[in-house]
Amino acid sequence: MSTSERFSLRPSAEEWRHAWVARGELRDQRFELPPGVRSVIFDRARLVDVDFSGTRFADFSSHAGEFEGCDFSGAAFEHLSMGATAAEGTWDRVNWPQSVFRDCVFRRTRFAPLTFFGNVRFERCVFDGARLRQQTFTTGAEFVGCVFSGPLREINFWGRPTDEQAALGRERNAFTGNDFTAAELDHVAFRHIDLRAQRWPGPPGYALLDRVTARVREVLPLLEAWPDEKHREEARFSLELLARKAVERNDDHAVVSALDMGRLPPALREELFATLRGTSSSTSPG
Repeated sequence: MSTSERFSLRPSAEEWRHAWVARGELRDQRFELPPGVRSVIFDRARLVDVDFSGTRFADFSSHAGEFEGCDFSGAAFEHLSMGATAAEGTWDRVNWPQSVFRDCVFRRTRFAPLTFFGNVRFERCVFDGARLRQQTFTTGAEFVGCVFSGPLREINFWGRPTDEQAALGRERNAFTGNDFTAAELDHVAFRHIDLRAQRWPGPPGYALLDRVTARVREVLPLLEAWPDEKHREEARFSLELLARKAVERNDDHAVVSALDMGRLPPALREELFATLRGTSSSTSPG
């Protein structure tokens, strides 16, 4: 897109669509929705230092868009597609251009549950208390140098796209240099990602562990001293599941917390977590 292309926001040419279409370049101002409009498709648009804070969108879709230095603090999305396959019409399943969010701020942003991330790349973005929950459509998303703080719940991060690799033009998703030190990880899965290339919250809450399979093998016999058979079975199941996932997903590495020890009394969970960490030196920060 030419940087001299004028910014426009007009109703879609497809009459059945309620969304308006944004094209061209917009800089250094607040993004204002026209009266009565809450759905926007950003089609190859470039937005630099644009303020979206507090804006409520019924639908927000980006196709080959570029957002640089934009502020989405307090914005809310009912439906959200951050790297859409096509702006309007039918996708040819051949070319899927990437949308990029660079140096953007998502502070207390309400992401739609089950956001379609699509082919999108985030560079040096800040997710501070953003409502990131139930995000599983993330197989084509890339994250580089981003900072996450606050609760992250039921999210998948992928180092490999699971499908449409030819259209994406890559077999790996960039996922490196991200900072999770202030994040609370609740059922967050990292698949085929170099965990050592990120920053993690450290003990006592979390630990980045190597050789997970060997650690679990070392800890399992210690469970036999527990008097409650139900607790032994729960701990054994949880540890074996942890080891299996570590091998399948991340070369026998895992980011582990006491919650991964299973449905045990808190004191037992903490004891087991400490024992697992203590089997050998971990790669946790500090």
